[in-house]
Amino acid sequence: MERLFDGIPLGEVSTSMTINATAAILLCLYIAVAKKQGVAAEKLQGTIQNDILKEYIARGTYIFPPAPSLRLVTDTFAFCAAEVPNWNTISISGYHIREAGSTAVQEVAFTLADAAAYVESAVAAGLKVDEFAPRLSFFFNAHNNLLEEVAKFRAARRLWARIMRERFHARDPRSLMLRFHTQTAGSTLTAQQPEVNVVRTTIQALAAVLGGTQSLHTNALDEALALPTESSARLALRTQQVIAHESGVADTVDPLAGSYAVEQLTSEIEHRALDYLEKIDAMGGMLHAIEIGYVQREIQEAAYQYQRAVETGESVVVGVNRFRAEDGTEVPTLRIDPAIERAQVERVRSLRERRDGEKTEVFLTLLEDAARSTENLLPRILDCVESLATVGEISHRLRRVWGEYREAVTV
Repeated sequence: MERLFDGIPLGEVSTSMTINATAAILLCLYIAVAKKQGVAAEKLQGTIQNDILKEYIARGTYIFPPAPSLRLVTDTFAFCAAEVPNWNTISISGYHIREAGSTAVQEVAFTLADAAAYVESAVAAGLKVDEFAPRLSFFFNAHNNLLEEVAKFRAARRLWARIMRERFHARDPRSLMLRFHTQTAGSTLTAQQPEVNVVRTTIQALAAVLGGTQSLHTNALDEALALPTESSARLALRTQQVIAHESGVADTVDPLAGSYAVEQLTSEIEHRALDYLEKIDAMGGMLHAIEIGYVQREIQEAAYQYQRAVETGESVVVGVNRFRAEDGTEVPTLRIDPAIERAQVERVRSLRERRDGEKTEVFLTLLEDAARSTENLLPRILDCVESLATVGEISHRLRRVWGEYREAVTV
């Protein structure tokens, strides 16, 4: 982490980290580096994704069972409210739900159901809703159906304000705000005729802007093949810069408001998502719905139906099932040097040799003891990283107490 931010003044930048199961550890590493730079924690700005529930639903990079994982999330809420007040403590993510094959309606419903579960968990832990809710943020996908995507973002804002006001009785207007980042849809990119992906990304980015996104990531044209090259990443960046600075669509708030089609779609998505939310509440909440596999099955069915539509030609994918080109276009792809991995292994080995091993062991043991109690774990994790414990070592101590999660196979 020190090497990563060498020469970057952490008191002057905002950093976003897409990290979930080990989000609390990465945040503590960041705070420790800032302290070494002489930057106080209260001056730090940034975001950790920290959205563990969607890992059980769609992405799979969990470690611990859901209940202790939720504890880490709420411990982070409480710690940051007191120590790192300008930090966005979670980015509740519909992106990966959509990438797993959900519909637009499911993306809204399941994302907001996850969010409600986090708020409930935090309130149950004794936090007041208006103390942490203004720092909640969201992360959505942008797909190809431009009007549906615009309506999706508008419906999500309406629903979240309603949930916070009616279910959680939030009073601070900032608690009602659905602040969100958008990334264009990786799952829509094709290896066939990859240059066409520039067009897809442009439409998706435009939908996000018209829908009111606060920040945006545009995927590169070669991401169906490999990690992006520098030139393809630059073109992706230029795509959103043209939209931002040349198109004029960012000059007006909610520019499609009043459009019959968009207003009707917004209301339809809102009502259909609300049906899902009510069904999940009737099951006992999102945690239980995940544990019994309901959410996963709904996404799997949606993904199956979409794939059938592509294979039958009912849903057109340009260059894949229609408008194919026999002479395939080849684009340069990025190749990672395997020596980088070997060098990193050696750096970790060297770190363990030069640190004060006894001191590290003391703090790891204290963390393990704290995990068996109700103590907030963030200060203990911070002690561990400052004693040069690794992410893996800290995670292993928590595994000793909580175990590892194994997904139940449902039929």
